[in-house]
Amino acid sequence: MSEGSLQFGVNLNNREPLIAPDYDLGMLLDLSEVVEAHGFDSVWVGDSLFSKPRYEPISLLSAISQRTSRVRLGTACMVTSTRNPLYLALEWATLDRLSNGRTILGAGAGNPEEGVRREFAALGLPFSRRSVVFEEGLAVLRQLWTEGKADFHGDYYSFDDIAFFSGTEMGPLMPVQSPPPIWVVSNPRLTGDAPPDVIQRRLEAACRRIVRYGDGWMTCCRAQHPEELREQLAAIRDWADRHDGDFSRLVISYQVTMNIGDSAEEARAAFGDYISKYYPELSRMTDLSNWGPVGTPDEIAEWIRTFADAGVNHFICRFGAIDQFGQVERFAKDVLPLFQTERVSEEWRPSSKTTC
Repeated sequence: MSEGSLQFGVNLNNREPLIAPDYDLGMLLDLSEVVEAHGFDSVWVGDSLFSKPRYEPISLLSAISQRTSRVRLGTACMVTSTRNPLYLALEWATLDRLSNGRTILGAGAGNPEEGVRREFAALGLPFSRRSVVFEEGLAVLRQLWTEGKADFHGDYYSFDDIAFFSGTEMGPLMPVQSPPPIWVVSNPRLTGDAPPDVIQRRLEAACRRIVRYGDGWMTCCRAQHPEELREQLAAIRDWADRHDGDFSRLVISYQVTMNIGDSAEEARAAFGDYISKYYPELSRMTDLSNWGPVGTPDEIAEWIRTFADAGVNHFICRFGAIDQFGQVERFAKDVLPLFQTERVSEEWRPSSKTTC
């Protein structure tokens, strides 16, 4: 773990106001101010159309941008493959302007849950080819945000000289950042039921996607297996080296779900109850111990050190608890100070270049 390398963010759980009777949108917005006041570096919200209903992320981040002044604002993550890239480019550029250039687009193609498959079907999109739709959309976003127009011809999107500019404006509508950083979400599995050649092909595709379209990598790989993170990072670095990519520019971020308690037993019980409500389908399919650490502040800190040593430099903390304020306060009081010498927290200033 290199000194001066770690940043910490908080996922504000925009699904929780729909599942917790004593938590609403006003409290979520209040929490964003608390997070900033406690010195965290970023705030994040999630995305889902109807498989796991929650409040819409761009609208929420727009409101949060007016309640905060320093923290970066991001999605962890947005399923960009289900959104038209022209509208998304315009909406995100507007958000980047509202926030004075503080946005990070955490972008994913969509996971294999049945509910996500239904979302694609309802939108008339091919789930089996979601990766192609995803990559084409990212290419269009980057063109619009850097060149001010899109000339693109792919399997699903085809545009000729499209710009947010009619000739009467001073110039194309553009974000503050050029472009806003994109952190590609990918959780390639190195083990599983698939044949080894299929696993390798999926890993190769994920590495290509991250290096070619991303300014960072966002993962939530198995929390009990830091060796997998090291292997995946080695594969990403290798792909970059083989294809003239710049691995060093990538931010390595990990969205981790955790619960801090007075004991491991107390934290584990609260965590299991929360996740079963938040992700009913996934919680039945996966080992909850691989979602993230539960336990005392020292146990949480030890887990963070392990994954920081493995290569993570931006932790996005999602608290698996009904009491979001209590978890944020406790992390700020009992965990953040343990990383004082490893942390870098910069006062955010707008830039015309991507800064991650």
